[in-house]
Amino acid sequence: MPPIGKEPSLTSFRNLNLLGCCRWRYPTSLPISSLFPFIYFMVRDFGIAKSETSIGSYAGYIGSALMFGRFLTSTLWGIFADKYGRKVVMMIGTGTIVVFNTIFGFSSNFWLALTSRFLLGLFNGMLGSVRAYASEICRPEHQALGLSMVGTMWGVGLIIGPAIGGYFAQPSEKYPSLFPSGSIFDRFPYALPCLCISAVSFLGLLLSMWLPESIHSSKCISNRTRKIDINGNNISEDKTSRALSESEQNRRPIWKNWGMIAAVSVYCIWGLHDMGYSEIFSLWAVSPNNLGGLGFTTSDVGNVLAVSGAALLVFQLFAFAPLANRFGAINIIRVGTVLTVPLFAVYPVMARLHGVSLWATLISAAVIKNLLSICIVTGSFILINNSVPIYQRGLANGISMSSMSLFKAIAPATAGILFSWSQERITASFLPGMWMVVFILDIFVVITLILTFEPILPKSLLKPFREAIDDPPKQTEKLERSSSFTFN
Repeated sequence: MPPIGKEPSLTSFRNLNLLGCCRWRYPTSLPISSLFPFIYFMVRDFGIAKSETSIGSYAGYIGSALMFGRFLTSTLWGIFADKYGRKVVMMIGTGTIVVFNTIFGFSSNFWLALTSRFLLGLFNGMLGSVRAYASEICRPEHQALGLSMVGTMWGVGLIIGPAIGGYFAQPSEKYPSLFPSGSIFDRFPYALPCLCISAVSFLGLLLSMWLPESIHSSKCISNRTRKIDINGNNISEDKTSRALSESEQNRRPIWKNWGMIAAVSVYCIWGLHDMGYSEIFSLWAVSPNNLGGLGFTTSDVGNVLAVSGAALLVFQLFAFAPLANRFGAINIIRVGTVLTVPLFAVYPVMARLHGVSLWATLISAAVIKNLLSICIVTGSFILINNSVPIYQRGLANGISMSSMSLFKAIAPATAGILFSWSQERITASFLPGMWMVVFILDIFVVITLILTFEPILPKSLLKPFREAIDDPPKQTEKLERSSSFTFN
């Protein structure tokens, strides 16, 4: 292990741990992003919608099911991760994707699809653990880099997921020579993209077995600090145990931590907006022109989302960490929300465009929207992790995931109903069609912006939480991480 303060090489085992953590984020995004290109057609084929304008409502219910399942169990998974480790939670979550995403692909009716998505969310609590893991294997000055790399995997998912969903859904119609009429993929036209995602998740599950556990409890801290001090010398077990025992008495319940509550509130309100936008965007893009949509195919939607995901990937890899370190997470969030409001005014106008002008405008807007969104989401991750000590990060991220999942469970169903309603009032005199959708989405953007100012959001969250043990902060930092696998 390199000495403290010495920079490891880019191929060191420590850095590979961060890459392995990012790999866990990748399959989590695929079941969500791959759904957008074909969910409209899947619901239509189920035959449950009584009219074309009500398809969006049922599509929203399917989108909500996964998030409602997450809401019920994310906090429990966070507690489990704090007690037994992040790795086991992330492996269970990856295995859940393999099983229930496959079942979803072979769903023959609306209720089976809805149930499989709900169970996928119920047993997959890995996202909070991934974020905690990434923050724990990075020193404070590299936290923005670590969390942005985790966010990068969402960008990869936005490239691969929509492409898989767009190109592999309904394969017998697109590739009749490979998937002839009457074949299994003709009878189950949405199974192939789900099988591809399950295969990727299964491979990731196998590779994850070699990834080490991260710092996750005070017991781990005690084991490390009992052996060495900042100078590398042995120190008294009694002295360390006594210091940690005193710090236990000073620990306040997490529900009394206003900074964490405020950071989670920012994350949840934005999550409600962002999930609603994602649901409406795919429905709007494939809906007919006479209802204010673009009349796109599943492949067209996949192309747009893939291009915007590629831009997001580049931004996360090279731009976010320097910006966050330079301006701070709170300012990044504020700028993102302010720029989102006028950007949305472009969307209703796009239905009047055609050809190159439509594609250029749509891709530009989608790219900018994704970049602003990832700034706000990753900035929120930083604030949440900074609001609690290391032994509470699993629980804090579990609470944030549970809360966010509730909001994201509400968002698709509500967005689907809102979109169906907007199509019914396409000729209204006040905010017709998509204009009403844009107006309501912008309301939540403004609320997110308001929540970033004091006294609601403390500026102290710009720096990591100071661990409550007797050693000075810098010594504590090195002491905790000196024998762990960390990216420094």
